[in-house]
Amino acid sequence: MKRINYLFLMSLLLVSVLAYPQINSSETVFYEDQYKNLQIGYSKTTSIVFPYPIKSIDKGSADVLVQKAKGVENILLVKAARQYFFQTNLTVVTSDAKLYVFVLNYDEDCPDLNIKAESAVAASRDVLFTLENENQKKIEQSASLALSKKIKTSGFKKSKFQIKLEVNGLFIHQDVLYLRLIFENKSKINYDIDQLRFFVRDQQKSKRTASQEIELQPLYSTSSSAVIPYKSEIIKVFALEKFTIPENKYLTLQLIEKNGGRHLEVNVNNNLADKVIPLP
Repeated sequence: MKRINYLFLMSLLLVSVLAYPQINSSETVFYEDQYKNLQIGYSKTTSIVFPYPIKSIDKGSADVLVQKAKGVENILLVKAARQYFFQTNLTVVTSDAKLYVFVLNYDEDCPDLNIKAESAVAASRDVLFTLENENQKKIEQSASLALSKKIKTSGFKKSKFQIKLEVNGLFIHQDVLYLRLIFENKSKINYDIDQLRFFVRDQQKSKRTASQEIELQPLYSTSSSAVIPYKSEIIKVFALEKFTIPENKYLTLQLIEKNGGRHLEVNVNNNLADKVIPLP
């Protein structure tokens, strides 16, 4: 009798194993490597820190709330919109051309509160951006290269109030221009930068016609420092979307001091194309 029961149990176990779908071990590793499981709660917020600014967010369910942290571009705040939601997912694209996929589960008691996205391997590295969202990582690399280049451009500078602003290098890579600027403060007072603006302006302004100017917004700069300490020199590279300067116009760099009057302007004429140096 015992032998019959034993054989019956063994037969049942064998049938169960054969009936259960086989999982390829490589597929299991792929899943674990590519997707990060996050536990989120209803009364607590989970912060995900990405290495680069967030460009796109998509959540798989309305039961999840997501938003970028105020004042920053690389931190995402996530929490449950209702308790005990069904498992869902979150997809994030960052400016370094990476796609992150997270699997979200509800856990009110022990949610993940602070996560670094580097611990989640990007699901794809083939993200392509339009020109206005040019790959930030490539721009940063090219800007760093422009910063280190020994080749110099001369002739575009302005000195006043013991403050100097100089265009020291003009470079291009693909559809982005890189302007290397020198900020020098020979005075005994720190120079606090309120604004640094880039304009394409008319060379001559008629009294009968309004002056036309187009402001250019930098895509990136190698430093966010807004202070030029006294008796010091700072070098920065600014990335701008490719442009040319039409005849009878010039590029103006306008440096404005915060709570002060030491303002400077540097003009670059329309032979810009002759001075630009291609970056490898």
